[in-house]
Amino acid sequence: MNANEVKNEFPPHYEELKKSANRTSNWRERLEAVEELGKWKDAQTIGLLKRILENDSVYQVQQAAYHKLKGFGEAVHLPPQKKGDLIKGTTKSLVRIKKSLPKGHTFEEFKEKLQKMRTDIYDAYEGEKGADFEQWLQSTWASL
Repeated sequence: MNANEVKNEFPPHYEELKKSANRTSNWRERLEAVEELGKWKDAQTIGLLKRILENDSVYQVQQAAYHKLKGFGEAVHLPPQKKGDLIKGTTKSLVRIKKSLPKGHTFEEFKEKLQKMRTDIYDAYEGEKGADFEQWLQSTWASL
């Protein structure tokens, strides 16, 4: 099967793809799952892609799901990019993490603790901000 060929059947590795598509702490894995799901036109893959389109925290993953569904001929609309917190309560969580660290802690210590404590937040913003992630996180940390 070439890279762009779509099969009108249920993928034999659907459960594995579904787990990857639901992995909240790894946007790259979710994006790869969307790419693979887009090769299998089936009611279940379409349903999963629609859920990703509507609910994923990383816009790039939503866009990929949108393009796969359009390629299947589905009448879908790309939701607007989220404004504010990508994950509910992000600002509160960041404040809590900063307060849990000793006075005078470094940005690197904050970043490391965020990555350990709230992988979902770290991952979503890394995926959403791309090359600007480090700068965004540093300025957010400084302003908390």
